[in-house]
Amino acid sequence: MISSLSGTVRHKNLNSVVVDVSGVGYKIFVNTETALEATLSSPVFFWTHLVVRETSLELFGFLDKENLDTFELLITISGIGPRTALNILNVATPAMLRQAVASADTSYLTRVSGIGKKNAEKIVLELKDKLKITEVDKNIDTRSEGDAMEALVSLGYSERDARTALKKISKDIEGASERVKAALKILSQNA
Repeated sequence: MISSLSGTVRHKNLNSVVVDVSGVGYKIFVNTETALEATLSSPVFFWTHLVVRETSLELFGFLDKENLDTFELLITISGIGPRTALNILNVATPAMLRQAVASADTSYLTRVSGIGKKNAEKIVLELKDKLKITEVDKNIDTRSEGDAMEALVSLGYSERDARTALKKISKDIEGASERVKAALKILSQNA
């Protein structure tokens, strides 16, 4: 099993990167945020998960161990394959996923292509006992977080920029409209 790779980025697109490790190029499937962060010809380290199929070997890579652990939990759920799990991590960070599971909010999951309301409820139910949910996760209003994210995207910001801005906001600021206002201040400073 290949559990990590360290090398140089040789090629990238929105869902994969090729990492040169001592002259051998490994294609690693990644989420969009990771692909955007990867810089050509720069050193990189990935935590990886190898998926073995009859006709192929596929590597899925993550910049941190928490994303890998969440990915591995997601693929244990019946009907959730590695690509779907990666798509879930495109939409929700592990922290957002924990918060959604803690409050039984399926709005993040239903935004993933191929996941309807029933599958989202199944994921929440199965992850409830598997994820390490903290008191902080239980106290965050994921509905307002999801509404704030949707509002920022509808204003023309990318999901990545919106998610980054929302992460920077103090947890004391509650309610979708207040979180959007605070995020807009952060986004305007970055422009």
